[in-house]
Amino acid sequence: MPYCLNDIKNNFNEEKIKDLIKQYQPPFWVYDANIIYKKIKLLQEFDVIRFAQKSCSNIHILRLMKNKNVKVDAVSLGEIQRALLSGFKHNTNDIVFTADILDDKTLSQVVNFNIPVNAGSLDMLEQLGKASSGHNVWLRINPGFGYGHSKKTNTGGENSKHGIWDPLLAIPIIKKYQLKLIGLHMHIGSGVNYIHLKKVCKSMIENVIKLNQKISSISAGGGLPIPYKFNEKPINIKKYFILWDLARKEISKFLGKKIELEIEPGRFLVAESGILISQVWSVKKMGNKNFVLVDVGFNDLMRPAMYGSYHHISVISGDNRNIDEKKTIKTVIAGPLCESGDIFTQKEGGTIQTRLLPIIKKGDYLIFHDTGAYGASMSSNYNTRPLIPEILLKNDNVMLIRRRQKIEEILSLEI
Repeated sequence: MPYCLNDIKNNFNEEKIKDLIKQYQPPFWVYDANIIYKKIKLLQEFDVIRFAQKSCSNIHILRLMKNKNVKVDAVSLGEIQRALLSGFKHNTNDIVFTADILDDKTLSQVVNFNIPVNAGSLDMLEQLGKASSGHNVWLRINPGFGYGHSKKTNTGGENSKHGIWDPLLAIPIIKKYQLKLIGLHMHIGSGVNYIHLKKVCKSMIENVIKLNQKISSISAGGGLPIPYKFNEKPINIKKYFILWDLARKEISKFLGKKIELEIEPGRFLVAESGILISQVWSVKKMGNKNFVLVDVGFNDLMRPAMYGSYHHISVISGDNRNIDEKKTIKTVIAGPLCESGDIFTQKEGGTIQTRLLPIIKKGDYLIFHDTGAYGASMSSNYNTRPLIPEILLKNDNVMLIRRRQKIEEILSLEI
């Protein structure tokens, strides 16, 4: 949920942000470690919390997770290396590699470091079996249905590429190569609908019974939402846990052994911990529409352009005038890219929306809230724009955890 800038009890207050603006030239990302710690604490009833690092993969964020005994999920060779560099151990359950394919380099590292694999395809299982007999594996099951806040975040059903449709077909491959099946994983998409959640829990129970394998864990996957608007309610974690715990107990009873319950949050742990600070460089009328242009684009914050996602936007004056929150104007917030779709106020599908915001002037600062997840981690160099800095607030310390990229560093790859 967005934080009010006039609330001095949190790190994202106007005075603190102004100090950061003086110290670091916008644009830049800011994270608050204390918010991450609070979110971790909310999930303590689960046996294993496994951070989906794709949501925010900076190694300093990963180290925060490691310090709180959170394990990590990796979905690429690069993410495996990030996890190892951050202190997560190989030859343990610290890292699980989740994917639907295995290229040769990733396969080699997975085998050499003995990293458990959450397999999303039969071909992947076959590859792994040939290369590493006896390897620990999970099966990612597609239950035949999905759910998500966007079609692009729906990870179940026949329109999704993720998971194994008929897990019974995986058993002969597992036996052929003496792979060790340690768990079943099921994730249908981002966002929680309790009707769908009950279906997922039921499907997990049915698949365990159908497969009848001596697994030791089940994973509830990720997708836990956060409230991006002030009037949205946070997810009921207790209710979420109870539904999965009931499923776990039924599975434990069937298998005659205690089963560990994992959860794999990404957004839930980090989204609310982050803000994006930008500066206004132009204000102009386009017909009847009022456009405000800032120095960040969808190369920095992709979610609005890709999913039509909402992020609350706050204004800080650049000339020390008082911002009148009651006097608002319909405003379109746009970035600097050479793209008509470089708009932060739009619906999924590209329909431009206006946002009621105070009167904004050139030189003011716009704060995009709840950008700790899928913000910096989805950034690109589109339009040959350098990646912007990341700042971490940890207690009273301010740390630069990623410096601003130089244009020369981008070009050096091509010279």
